[in-house]
Amino acid sequence: MPYITADIAISADGFATGVNQRLERPFGDGPVDELHRWMFETPDENAAELAAITAADAFIMGRNMFSPGRGVWDLEWRGWWGEDPPYHKPVFVLTHHDREDLPLQGGTTFHFVTGGVEAALKRAVEASDDGTVAIAGGATTMNQFLAAGLIDELRLHIAPVVVGAGERLFDGVSPRKLRQVSSRSASLVTHITYRIER
Repeated sequence: MPYITADIAISADGFATGVNQRLERPFGDGPVDELHRWMFETPDENAAELAAITAADAFIMGRNMFSPGRGVWDLEWRGWWGEDPPYHKPVFVLTHHDREDLPLQGGTTFHFVTGGVEAALKRAVEASDDGTVAIAGGATTMNQFLAAGLIDELRLHIAPVVVGAGERLFDGVSPRKLRQVSSRSASLVTHITYRIER
């Protein structure tokens, strides 16, 4: 059986982005840069959590996680990470617009899926050989998987900041109980892992 994980950095009030996401401000307006400071300013302190984010056998992400565009693809756009993204495995991007596969350095190939979350999950599970599939974000994509009951392990990275508006985790997700399996405070973030029984 495949194991489905999800990692997301959120504010204390549950937002993963601010409003008005765009090329110049990928996470939108507001104090959203605070959400990811722990990754870049204190990586040694958070080495285990950073390693776990990219340890899966395949990945799924929403289009906003891959690109600032919303309509027909700009085929010059090759992702936020340059020619060697950190994934080094197959990545399935949810979209409403077809696009050919995009192979990059280091073993990362982006595959663009128009059939929704279950189609993306089916392809990712096949690519992972029934291993671990990670839902890489953003909040809207993660909420779709949570609402469908398709995540086994949810890892939250909570920054001590209030964003106030944007895309919030758990919007549109029905009530459910989570089982906390670990938590750890660091200087810029608190890491909490939950299991979700499916």
